[in-house]
Amino acid sequence: MDEAAELYVRHLTEVRRLSPATVRAYRSDLASLVAACGRGELGDVDLEDLREWLWRAVQAGDARSTIARRTAAVRGFFAWAAETGVIEDDASLRLVAPKRGRTLPQVATTDVLETVLARLSVAAADGDPVALRDHAIVELLYGSAVRVSELCGLDIDDIDPQRRTARVLGKGAKERVVPFGLPAMAAVDAYLVRGRRALLSRRSAPDGEAALFLGARGARIAPRSVYALVARELGPELGGTVGPHALRHSAATHLLDGGADLRAVQEILGHASLGTTQIYTHVSSERLAASYRLAHPRA
Repeated sequence: MDEAAELYVRHLTEVRRLSPATVRAYRSDLASLVAACGRGELGDVDLEDLREWLWRAVQAGDARSTIARRTAAVRGFFAWAAETGVIEDDASLRLVAPKRGRTLPQVATTDVLETVLARLSVAAADGDPVALRDHAIVELLYGSAVRVSELCGLDIDDIDPQRRTARVLGKGAKERVVPFGLPAMAAVDAYLVRGRRALLSRRSAPDGEAALFLGARGARIAPRSVYALVARELGPELGGTVGPHALRHSAATHLLDGGADLRAVQEILGHASLGTTQIYTHVSSERLAASYRLAHPRA
């Protein structure tokens, strides 16, 4: 089983080209399955074994989303094993995942974001390279709605200042071009002119030469640094733990609130399915209902 699981993980990485985070999660799920079922033959595992494994996860208090992901991991694993001839019968065909509870993404209002961005702009005015970088990062995250991994992967050449677009590499190694506005371009320009060179001079590793955003030591910035930045700047405004995805959620919601076409927003976000983008219409509807209740005399 463990050998088959390792081959499947390699398939996810090299053929399906799933994100590193997804591959890590699936690897962990399959390792849990191997530990629960023993290191025998994969073909000896039946539906009851799989149900028992999931039941133990439920008893351990795992969230429904975790159980659903584990189910997806196992079904994909067994389907691949059947297709490649590792096993004859797919024992997971009747394995049913629990329905995921759908939660609305956390969204910052335009007033909150104006406050945060104005504060970052004032801090950057002194010319500190880190402050210039931080202002450019938050402006670009909100202005383009890119994922944090996409932002960290940007090189200088990926930015087109004339068209105000960024070429990003998204999930599944799919490339797309996203637009952003004048404030983001101005912040990026200021960082490139007055901040990046100072950070690059601190470089101790060769991987920062082409990178757009650099860390304090001159190498390509890591996602955890961007998480810390957004949590520090936006967290107090929203009253909780906030990551870069909150800026992506906010940008998508504000685009729809402003009348953007749903399919255009799907393209900007890089969603493979329109259904994934539609969650933002629910956010907009919630805000519309809240405004109605506050403003209408007979609400």
